[in-house]
Amino acid sequence: MLEATGIGTQLTPAATAFLRRLSRFSAGTEAGVKLVVARGGCSGFTTAFDLASRPEAGDFVWECEGLRIFLGPESRTLLDGATVDFAETASQTGFIIKTQGPAPAACASLPKLVSIGSLVAGQRDQSGRASYGTGS
Repeated sequence: MLEATGIGTQLTPAATAFLRRLSRFSAGTEAGVKLVVARGGCSGFTTAFDLASRPEAGDFVWECEGLRIFLGPESRTLLDGATVDFAETASQTGFIIKTQGPAPAACASLPKLVSIGSLVAGQRDQSGRASYGTGS
């Protein structure tokens, strides 16, 4: 069962369990987990997290199932309407942000396709210099 929150974001049981384990190391009534979500990475988002003794100025305090999660303005905007999951496998460990639509395009894209032959042999420009993969 997913847990709905006041910001239109849901936590999966795996994300809730990880945040609960992490929160055990925080001290004080103001303490929580600082979660930073930004555009980036080929999946569309990058995440970072750490324990914080209190929220920073401008942070939204997201309280869910007894957890305190601090989100900056950009993180809150990116998470609105998303589902936060957590994976801990041999090939992946970390938060996974799932959105309703496609994730923002974040990987660099090639301006155009080039032939393998041009990459291997190189193409000569008018000056006689070889250019690799940048032919017109």
